[in-house]
Amino acid sequence: MILRERGTIDLKSRIDLKNRGVVLVSGADAADFLQGLVTNNVMALAQGRAIYAALLSPQGKILFDFLVFSAGAGDFYLDCPRQLAADLAKRLGFYRLRAKVEITDQSAQYGVAAYDSDPALAMSYQDPRHASMGWRAILPLAQMHGGGDFADWEARRIALGIPSGGVDFAYGDTFPHEANLDRLHGVDFKKGCYVGQEVVSRVEHRGLARKRIVGLRYHGVAPPLGAEITAGDVTLGVMGSSAKGHGLAMLRLDRLADAGGAPILAGGVAIVVE
Repeated sequence: MILRERGTIDLKSRIDLKNRGVVLVSGADAADFLQGLVTNNVMALAQGRAIYAALLSPQGKILFDFLVFSAGAGDFYLDCPRQLAADLAKRLGFYRLRAKVEITDQSAQYGVAAYDSDPALAMSYQDPRHASMGWRAILPLAQMHGGGDFADWEARRIALGIPSGGVDFAYGDTFPHEANLDRLHGVDFKKGCYVGQEVVSRVEHRGLARKRIVGLRYHGVAPPLGAEITAGDVTLGVMGSSAKGHGLAMLRLDRLADAGGAPILAGGVAIVVE
């Protein structure tokens, strides 16, 4: 698909997400192909819109998470972590079989940018995880220069409680509920089968999620990434990303409930769980 602008690019409001890559899934069977693999409902995705979704292992753990943008004409662009784009394309290829679908890593040609409001571009879409996350657009890499500060965007992400895979949770070792995909509109519990669906459904219906990523606040110096979080002698979890007084952490909810009024520390830094 040729990218054509429907408006001008505001360099002051745009933030280039250089940590994001792009995988294109296209062809007559592209929608059906993705529908049988990912956690969200691709068949209900309107052209020009995006959904949040994940590809799971058969054991129900997150291998990749991404935004799926429908460009029409059987083209679906996966806005994914750049370092995982090639592996994602390869993994999807394992499931291709006889489906009429082409899967290509286009991260060498295209990137992703974020905006506060609709930039009115051919490949722009609202972030489906949270309204305050604004809009995104897939752009040729040649157009990705200048713009705002990525650290500002990261601070917004963290303050809104949006986890980043590989930082706030480990790929291959985290269930969707633990990474809050159910709360970030990343799972459709009414759609048909997909890889790992039975495990996800069981957790949802039985309420078995014992740990989750939660938001927290701190003052002064941020707790180190990966720091152990404790309440007295009890280990609650592990510190994730942080910025400007806000952070994320993977915590055991049962242990948090039993902590009572004990001070909670992350690598020696006092925190307040939100």
